[in-house]
Amino acid sequence: MPRRRVRPTPRQSPGRRRFEPTNRTGSKVGLVSSYRSVGLFLALAAIWGTAFVAIDAGLEHFPPVLFAALRYDIAGVFMLAYAVYAVDDPFPRGTAQWTTVAVGATLLIGTYHAFLFVGQQHTTAAAAAVVVSLSPVLTTGFARALVPSDALSPVGVLGVLVGLVGVGVIARPDPANLLAADVVGKLLVFFAAASFALGSVLTRRIDAGMPIETMEAWSMLGGALLMHLLSVALGEPVDVSTWTHPEALGALAYLALVASALGFLLYFALLERLGAVEINMVSYVAPVFAAVFGWLYLGQVVDTATVAGFALIAVGFLLVKRRSIHEEFAGRRENA
Repeated sequence: MPRRRVRPTPRQSPGRRRFEPTNRTGSKVGLVSSYRSVGLFLALAAIWGTAFVAIDAGLEHFPPVLFAALRYDIAGVFMLAYAVYAVDDPFPRGTAQWTTVAVGATLLIGTYHAFLFVGQQHTTAAAAAVVVSLSPVLTTGFARALVPSDALSPVGVLGVLVGLVGVGVIARPDPANLLAADVVGKLLVFFAAASFALGSVLTRRIDAGMPIETMEAWSMLGGALLMHLLSVALGEPVDVSTWTHPEALGALAYLALVASALGFLLYFALLERLGAVEINMVSYVAPVFAAVFGWLYLGQVVDTATVAGFALIAVGFLLVKRRSIHEEFAGRRENA
């Protein structure tokens, strides 16, 4: 594959935030290409959904923050190698680009995964995936909050509130025991989703003109370093003998090489094929795979509250993104 020159991505272009569904020549995507996009979309949803199952499996052997750090030690090296191969300039340049990397390392990788891995010790893979699916709703909320002139409409505010209610339904806090482990675990996963949403908004606002591959690679490595420091500060035990278990090694390899490295490569490919609405929809298909494989591999049963919470979060997404969804489908009808 030839090295490509830096071009604007949805995070970088101030005038255009999404890719149109066209091929490299600018013509409408054909039927074969559409089927391929659907295949890539389902593959990405499956990979990211089953990642929650791999986290649960690995947490039986690794301390949570150290587990997350090791994942991105490996994934970061692979992503940097890909950036060196794929783009002209795989190294951040200037204050704006390094600031973007710092935000990505802190919020998109470090804080997000520390909260997620610690929280997932006390909840199921499906519940964690559903709570994380709130990220697109929270992203819109943070974006509007940081740009007062572009405030959410009353329907958009309702969408955010409906999504938050969905998280409450999943957590089901008991007023008599608000610090129960399962409640705290789900709230930590919610904080993970909020961290990712805020990081997404801030990296877009900085608009550093950096290839997304470069940003992801250096954010992964920086986030891994931050999590190693946090792991040491928390005094997490380092018992290497437990890491030699086949399940431990398999979970780590799957998360680092498949969910992170391959997953982001699929994500990059879909960025050039699908609009922002379709990319966000991955978050709502992934929990299905998390639920199915969590049941098959770990015996985790999806309860009614998780299903109800998922429905509310999906409704919140539709309310918040209703205009984008309408514009997306209207554009497709015009190009048909």
